[in-house]
Amino acid sequence: MTPEQARAVIERALGEVAPDADLVGLDPDADLRKTLELDSLDFLNFVTGLGTAIGQRIEEDDYPRLATMAGTIEFVAAAGGQPSARST
Repeated sequence: MTPEQARAVIERALGEVAPDADLVGLDPDADLRKTLELDSLDFLNFVTGLGTAIGQRIEEDDYPRLATMAGTIEFVAAAGGQPSARST
């Protein structure tokens, strides 16, 4: 998956938990939870939705890699494959 495809998948998953968030202007290195004011449940819902979108279970050990948009893009792009039909 390209970084552009990864970002689109991530933005859709974030949009589910933070529908009013300005994802276009989001600093790639900003902490997602702080910047988007995601509580623990919001973050878990984001991770679950993202995992569904990429067709892969995201383990708790990987959560730190999802702290920023840049890190999440890197993680999703490295996961390989194509976005699922649900995410396109």
